[in-house]
Amino acid sequence: MPEVNQNLEFSKDRQSLLKNRRTWLGLLAAPAIGWLAACGKPKGIGPAPAQFKTVLHTSKGDVVILVHRDWAPNGADRFFELVKIGYFNRNYFYRSLKGFVVQWGLNGDPKVSKDWSFLTIKDDPPQQKNRRGTVSFAQTGEPNSRTTQVFINLADNPALDEEKFAPFGEVVDGMNVVDSFYMDYGDGPPRGEGPDVKIVLDIGNDYIEHRFNKLDFIKKAQIVD
Repeated sequence: MPEVNQNLEFSKDRQSLLKNRRTWLGLLAAPAIGWLAACGKPKGIGPAPAQFKTVLHTSKGDVVILVHRDWAPNGADRFFELVKIGYFNRNYFYRSLKGFVVQWGLNGDPKVSKDWSFLTIKDDPPQQKNRRGTVSFAQTGEPNSRTTQVFINLADNPALDEEKFAPFGEVVDGMNVVDSFYMDYGDGPPRGEGPDVKIVLDIGNDYIEHRFNKLDFIKKAQIVD
């Protein structure tokens, strides 16, 4: 089973695309920094409701996620905030691995992603299993490392339970849409030749659209009643 790990190596053609890039820490998640004009933090975003639904309007159809704040309060609050400010709009499902996970959470504007990459949230004690259809934040092996990257489990993943990934929601409609996402690029370096997280952070959607243009993406994410 692939690991949910952000410590990825640069791709072989990195030198032709980038120069003098920073060392990257990560797991399914890439960290991110302050509040920017493009995705600024609106005033008054407080704790998320006890339950709320989010619709991901994707390139293949709609996916509805029901968030349960009591499952993972910190994760639910961060997800609510990111949806509210439009952070997930035009996010690609850059890590789509058959039988494992579908992951997103890197903004198309690399400055936005980088600026969020240090805004970590505290860990939540896991209350639920990483079963098929549940939604969790990516994290590194370090405490309190979650930022903006999120994944949907495509199968029951007990190994992620052992690593303390804390689901905060579940897909209640559209799992067939998730299963239809393009997944043939495989994992990123060093495990495969799929999108390199570090290059996505440095270049943004231009890199994905040039090299991995079959990937599916979120057109818009919104909270619904």
